[in-house]
Amino acid sequence: MSHEEIDFKTGIEMTETIKLTTDQIKLMSLFQNVTGATARDCIEDEKLDRVIFVVNPGKMGLAIGKGGSTIRNLQNVVKRNVELVEYSDDPVDFLKNMLNQKLVSEVKINKRLDGSMQAIVMVDAKKKGIVVGREGRNAEKARLLAKRYFQISSVLIQSPEKIME
Repeated sequence: MSHEEIDFKTGIEMTETIKLTTDQIKLMSLFQNVTGATARDCIEDEKLDRVIFVVNPGKMGLAIGKGGSTIRNLQNVVKRNVELVEYSDDPVDFLKNMLNQKLVSEVKINKRLDGSMQAIVMVDAKKKGIVVGREGRNAEKARLLAKRYFQISSVLIQSPEKIME
């Protein structure tokens, strides 16, 4: 187990090293120059034409700026949508941060029969569309980052009504 470490709170393996491209490093440097906040990671999502920055806990306000001005400046410079996620080393909190803390009622993480990890995110049926996002963009972000940080290969967003099966 040279490349992983186990988070003892959850028993979930965390990825120790995340490889960044030169472009991602440049974007992170630009992010810091524009916002004054440090990004700990940067994901270029070509499919949805966006850049996702993972910021340290407590730095979201600084990165967004008053009335969203800082993040708008950054979007104008990079000419793509910019999305921010507040980091947490707890996979449950990290998923809540990605999918809107207020709309997620519960996150369960379990190991499937094939040994892979799965997260089940419970949301109110009326709010499910907001949580999943237009074209599934929020769900896709959650999948990308859950896999990148915690080897969670599946993120299901469900409403309580669906579980009665």
